[in-house]
Amino acid sequence: MTRFGYTLMTEQSGPRELVRYAQQAEEVGFDFEVSSDHYSPWLVSQGHAPYAWTVLGAVAQATSRVELMTYVTCPTIRYHPAVVAQKAATLQLLSDGRFTLGLGSGESLNEHVVGEGWPGIVSRQEMLVEAIEIIRELHSGELATYDGEYFRVDSARIWDAPDDGVPIGVAVSGDASISRFAPLADHLIAVQPEADLVQGWDEHHPSPSRKIGQVPISWDPDKDAAIARAHDQFRWFGGGWAVNADLPTPAGFEAASQFVRPEDVASAIPCGPDLDELAEGVRPFLEAGFTDVAIVQIGDEQQQRFLDEVAGPLLERLRAL
Repeated sequence: MTRFGYTLMTEQSGPRELVRYAQQAEEVGFDFEVSSDHYSPWLVSQGHAPYAWTVLGAVAQATSRVELMTYVTCPTIRYHPAVVAQKAATLQLLSDGRFTLGLGSGESLNEHVVGEGWPGIVSRQEMLVEAIEIIRELHSGELATYDGEYFRVDSARIWDAPDDGVPIGVAVSGDASISRFAPLADHLIAVQPEADLVQGWDEHHPSPSRKIGQVPISWDPDKDAAIARAHDQFRWFGGGWAVNADLPTPAGFEAASQFVRPEDVASAIPCGPDLDELAEGVRPFLEAGFTDVAIVQIGDEQQQRFLDEVAGPLLERLRAL
């Protein structure tokens, strides 16, 4: 049975609000919660970017049942992988084993801020391979030294390490990334409902694994208002990863999406009050074989009402699919 999650969208809500939403999402019945890990919002109109790991630490204490996950963290430029290993281990202990570390090769938007430049995709993926190797070794709890092409670790040890380590999911987008990362990770992460991704992953990763997707929706009693909000805050979504990974600032996303029309957004993102229509927007992921799908309710202004009035009935429709 497919499991459905709630997205803690750090780009559109402040830290206190995110913790409150996380509590309510658990009470409503979501199976898991994922958090973005951004230094900047995609667009200025979103207006937020609190530190995801502090938020998740608070969420781990404010909840007791839902699984937690980063969706996703880049462990190569803004963070050294040894630091990611330490904070993931700590969060796993705080959450009593409910945490999965979602990793990806990152976006310039978040990583360029530390002044180390933005490498090409081949280098980014090679860096991610080394980072995963380091994180795995450190999660053993043993003393680790690593001398790679991109990273070095000198006599490091995670002193508070979970007995079973931390499950790792990796974001992939095609055959090359699948063949490279499936042998290193536990679970697949993807934002496109493509059956080929699932099939390719299973060919390279024969042991059981989760396939975790994400779907934005814009619920509002007024369909025009739902479309307007999706256009205002999520028009960047249609740019595709080849574009989104390389733009460095919210201003860049503003410029790249300036000609995207509200009707373009409405054709790609389910918008409005019809819960059956919103639920149908998830069906492509189910048909592609995804085991887990996280819902993004776009915008902070209707988030509370969404959780209070809509999330429960929407979950019923999603599970009926």
